[in-house]
Amino acid sequence: MTGVQTCALPILLKTEPGEYSFADLQKDGTTVWDGITNPGAVKNLREMPRGARLVIYHTGDERRAVGLATAVSIDAADPRNPRVVIKAGKPLARSLTLDQLKQAALFKDSPLLKQGRLSVVPLTAAQYEYITGK
Repeated sequence: MTGVQTCALPILLKTEPGEYSFADLQKDGTTVWDGITNPGAVKNLREMPRGARLVIYHTGDERRAVGLATAVSIDAADPRNPRVVIKAGKPLARSLTLDQLKQAALFKDSPLLKQGRLSVVPLTAAQYEYITGK
């Protein structure tokens, strides 16, 4: 047993690529994901288990899912500002735009589409498979 939990439901993390891109995460290897202020996003971040599968999504002009990561550790001691260390994974073989996700029936009821300002978005296993092609 490695001590790392696996997460039944993956999570999508939004980032403005001009501030911190997936390429930055790959260069750094790991980073602390914190500073989230939306109450729903904070709740999702705080409840994220170690080992959670993550999709990194570029906001702004790009609006596309671009890469994968894993939650390495979660510090929710401050419930209003949880700090999650994430580790870079691989870039997606095919990045998917927001328009492409909107066209997929799987995302019809997703918070990704219904709550556009939510920066930490739970995904279903089927949505994760659709994004990753796995």
